[in-house]
Amino acid sequence: MTNIKDNFTSRSDLYARYRPAYPPEVFEFLSSKIPGRQAAWDCGTGNGQLATELAHHFHTVYATDISKEQIEQAVPAPNLEYSVQPAEQTSFPDNSFDLVTVAQAIHWFDFKRFYREVERCTRNQGIFAALGYGLVSAGGEADEIIGHFYRTTLDTYWDKERKYIDEHYKTIPFPFEEITAPTLVNEVSWSLDDLAGFFRTWSAVKHYIKANNQDPVEPLVLRLEKVWGDAVQRSIQFPILLRVARITK
Repeated sequence: MTNIKDNFTSRSDLYARYRPAYPPEVFEFLSSKIPGRQAAWDCGTGNGQLATELAHHFHTVYATDISKEQIEQAVPAPNLEYSVQPAEQTSFPDNSFDLVTVAQAIHWFDFKRFYREVERCTRNQGIFAALGYGLVSAGGEADEIIGHFYRTTLDTYWDKERKYIDEHYKTIPFPFEEITAPTLVNEVSWSLDDLAGFFRTWSAVKHYIKANNQDPVEPLVLRLEKVWGDAVQRSIQFPILLRVARITK
C-alpha cells in the first residue's frame, strides 16, 4: 500500500477551530445535480466541516479520515457516522452513495486508487465533487504581506502536493464525465487572531516550526497589524475550488 501522508493529526484542535467552512451555494449546486438524498460519503473529512453541512441534506452521511485525532474533534450529528479509514480502501459496500465529496484533501491521495474506490462506492448517475479553497485574501496591502509569507517565507516548506491547490485543482487527474461548476467565493468576518489561527493550520507552517524551532506566524502578525485598520474584524475571502463529475456505470 502507498504510504499515506498525514500532516493534520498534530494540532487538530486548531484545525477544528480555524479551518473555514463552505458557503451555502456549494450545497445548493450539488443538491441540484444529485439523483437522490439517501447517503453521502465525505472522504478526508478532517473534523467534519463539510460532513456536518451534508448532514442537513442527506438521510445519512458517512465521514472518513485517516486521522483518529481529527475524527475526535469532529462535530457529531444524529445522521452522521464517522470512521477512521484511508480514502483508497474503505469498508463500504458497492453502489452505496448518491454523492461522494472530498474537501481540501484530494491532493494528498493516491489518485488512481481513490478514483477506483469512488467508482465502486458511488451509485449509477451519482455525483463526485472535489472541493477546496485557494489562497486567502484580506484585501489591499494585507494581501501583499500574505502573498510574500506564502510564496517566499514558506516556499521550501510546502509539500509538493500543494501545487494542485495553486493550480486551482485544474491539473488533478479527473477521469470522469465533468459537470461545469460555478465560480464561488466564501466570505467570512475574521479578527487578526482568527487569521493567525488559520495560518497555523498550514502544513508548511508546521514544517517550518519543526525545522527552525520558531513560529513564522508571529512576525507575520506584526506586519499585518500595521495595515489591518481600526476594525476588529475584517472581510476575509477564500476562492472556492470545485470539480464535479457524474459517475455513469
